[in-house]
Amino acid sequence: MTRSATGGPAPKGRSRRNFAGARPVMDDVARLAGVSKQTVSRVLNDNPAVRPETRETVLEAMRSLGYRPSRSARSLASGRTRMLGVISFDAARYGPASILTAINTAAQKAGYLVSSIALDSADRNTVVDAVHRLSGEGADGVIAIAPQSRVGRALAEARLDSPDTPLVVLESDLGDGTPLVTADSRDGARKATRHLLDLGHATVWHIAGPTGWISADQRTASWRACLEAAGAEVPEPLVGDWSADSGYELGRLLARRPEVTAVFASNDQMALGVLRAFHEAGRQVPDDASVVGYDDIPEAAHLLPPLTTVRTDFAEIGTRSLRLLLDRIDGGIEGGAAAPEGQSLVPVELVVRHSTGPALRRPL
Repeated sequence: MTRSATGGPAPKGRSRRNFAGARPVMDDVARLAGVSKQTVSRVLNDNPAVRPETRETVLEAMRSLGYRPSRSARSLASGRTRMLGVISFDAARYGPASILTAINTAAQKAGYLVSSIALDSADRNTVVDAVHRLSGEGADGVIAIAPQSRVGRALAEARLDSPDTPLVVLESDLGDGTPLVTADSRDGARKATRHLLDLGHATVWHIAGPTGWISADQRTASWRACLEAAGAEVPEPLVGDWSADSGYELGRLLARRPEVTAVFASNDQMALGVLRAFHEAGRQVPDDASVVGYDDIPEAAHLLPPLTTVRTDFAEIGTRSLRLLLDRIDGGIEGGAAAPEGQSLVPVELVVRHSTGPALRRPL
């Protein structure tokens, strides 16, 4: 039986002390197991070169001593901090928040901590400082959620200053081979627009997201291309700011126009505002006008009427970006195969609910 320094049994659930009265360290494990400190380090890092019987001897020594390896010990053994950096913008919105949650969950499963920096400003200096800060903290790699074109440009400049830090970017293509993970916004907008045209609507009005946001610009371009391909009139898009308030104000303008029978909003919050505006104007959805949103927020299925929308798998975006970053870290440090580069496109899905219906044929 292992005994405490006072002669009694060692308390259960606590680390035993070594002969100096301190918590056991890697040297104590090596001494008890009869191996070198380097061998203990290899066991901690699951090095396949360690023989099974040696591994079991070391693990038994750890159990006997109650040894718990610290993160710093693992870092010294592997040359890594086991910490990843994440830079995000507009983190309170549903999409970015869902991506961050997925990254954190996947990182925990992989044995990593995540240090996040949420930025309010997208100017060059702020972005560059964030990359330098995470690199200075020893981040093994960085994921940057870059929804605006100017953020991508700033990241490209920061990349020149920190070329050795593995980087994965969401949404912005830096144009230098840096891996990119993004949802297929063009396909999502095409599916939404095509759905409304197939229901017999002569054209589709669009409430766009802010100019300069990559997903908003892609959705607007795809909406326009779909209408042009169908030979339909292309109305002037109305530009919102992602909020329900902007959707409501722009929806009030559209609700006054009887020729507007189909509206595609670039996110669900703006679509929610449109639903209220049409309701207040006495125009029933979908009998008088159909509305499609984008993202499939959890509340979308519970609106009145339940909202037809384009579902984005934000969890897959976060998980895929982390997996891609770890592939690059492993390839760079352990000499593995070259990490994949280029664009990783996450598919989207049209979810049809009760906010869309056939266009009514009214007599002229």
